[in-house]
Amino acid sequence: MSDNEAADSEVDDQTDSAEPTFEAAEYADGAVTYPPHTVGPNGAERVGTVDLREYEGRVLTWTTSTATPPGVREPNTLAIVEFDMGDEYDGPAVRALGQIAEREDGTGETFDVDIGDRVEPVYADELREPGAGIREPESQDWDGFRFRPL
Repeated sequence: MSDNEAADSEVDDQTDSAEPTFEAAEYADGAVTYPPHTVGPNGAERVGTVDLREYEGRVLTWTTSTATPPGVREPNTLAIVEFDMGDEYDGPAVRALGQIAEREDGTGETFDVDIGDRVEPVYADELREPGAGIREPESQDWDGFRFRPL
């Protein structure tokens, strides 16, 4: 490895560590689940993690809520997404529920999605406004992942 390759690798490591992983659990029998559990669906032991940012998903269904809890954007489009874990994956479907990402044009509007659309997870610093609601802002994490159409 050249010095430049080593420097590039260090920069990549720093960039990757700046954003949290979208962590799913991998089990001894090859199954993957999200959210992670200590034991797999068939009783297998947990052996590692999978970063779902490395996979694309497809929208199975979606809805738009117009009556949202305090601090959650209104309207709020949510989707159930099933991840494509590759041809070799033989386990149960890996699915997640999440918000649809906002357009990057400054309007605050979310992307339009439809059943079957391909999406990717994208990190969001705040999924809701921490000061709204009855919980103390320091009492929980407010970041997470949204889905952006590909």
